[in-house]
Amino acid sequence: MKGKEQKLEKSKTVSPIGPNEDLKGAGPTSNHSLAQIEGKPKKSALRENIEAIIVAIVLALFIRTFVVQAFKIPSGSMLNTLLIGDHILVNKFIYGVRLPFAGTVLIPVTEPKHDDIVVFKFPEDPSKDFIKRVVGVEGDTIEIRNKKVYVNGDLKESDFAIYLDPYVQHSEQNRDNLGPFKVPENSIFVMGDNRDHSYDSRFWGFVDVKDLKGKAFMIYWSWNGENKESFMDYVRWDRIFQRLK
Repeated sequence: MKGKEQKLEKSKTVSPIGPNEDLKGAGPTSNHSLAQIEGKPKKSALRENIEAIIVAIVLALFIRTFVVQAFKIPSGSMLNTLLIGDHILVNKFIYGVRLPFAGTVLIPVTEPKHDDIVVFKFPEDPSKDFIKRVVGVEGDTIEIRNKKVYVNGDLKESDFAIYLDPYVQHSEQNRDNLGPFKVPENSIFVMGDNRDHSYDSRFWGFVDVKDLKGKAFMIYWSWNGENKESFMDYVRWDRIFQRLK
């Protein structure tokens, strides 16, 4: 059953005289040199502010591209691990430092592991970002029988998965029965924790590791847009700074 998926969304004063310069007994030449230094035009406040803004923008882009990026959860496919309105932080370099846009790994770090919560480019529309949990990695044999997930022949017990629909589907949708099949090279098989309401690898196939954006590791803010109680209840205070696992 296809759940609603959406696109995952700092003055300085420069002293004209160095700390080691000695002005005692300075002759004409030294006075002339000092006058030249003192006569050097200063940067305008506007220019200094522009430079500070540019540096801040470049630093922010660097952090967003290579270190950490924030995302907001728009759908319920990862319930109850992630709720609609959760704002999360994603480690961008854990799976390697990548060349922007191309996705080529420049400096390898680690490989995706079972149960990692990953953000990736949606294979059917790379302009969209999806978030799911890793169920199978390269070389694993995956099978789903009556909602139960088997990895390499072993039943995969999960404290994260929830099933809200008691009905077991036997159809071409492959939600509750699928495989067995082997995860190909440089690929992962992912599923949402809300197993009955997640559009994931069961329907559109594998995720290429080059399309991984990172691993989610923390909820830094959570907003309950469906709150109908007091104003203070709009914020899910107990979820702020909660680490993901």
